[in-house]
Amino acid sequence: MTAKERLRIAADTVTATQRQLPAAIRPLAAAVPVHFEERPEADLLAEGLEPDILGLFSGEPHGETSDNPVPAQIHLFLENIWDYAEGDEAIFRDEVQLTYLHELGHYLGWDEDQVAERGLE
Repeated sequence: MTAKERLRIAADTVTATQRQLPAAIRPLAAAVPVHFEERPEADLLAEGLEPDILGLFSGEPHGETSDNPVPAQIHLFLENIWDYAEGDEAIFRDEVQLTYLHELGHYLGWDEDQVAERGLE
């Protein structure tokens, strides 16, 4: 599958996932940009992230503020997700959805334990 095909499938999956969210969460989810990247950039790896990371939330969680706010954003690393799915399109779609929801959970202020409690690990 080409990078362009992965991008189309991932974008469609995120859009469909957002439509399925509870009504109260949909506007929050729509407000967070989702960046589709093949793999993490070198600067992220230099910060200690694993090269095979599937997704990342960066920025200020919803409702939190600081003196130096960073805009909230979700990064999905599509080639890494494709590798994780071992070339299976159905698994790729499922993992895009799960990874997106996991990172959205961080935007909502959930820590790793709270994300796991909701089955989004």
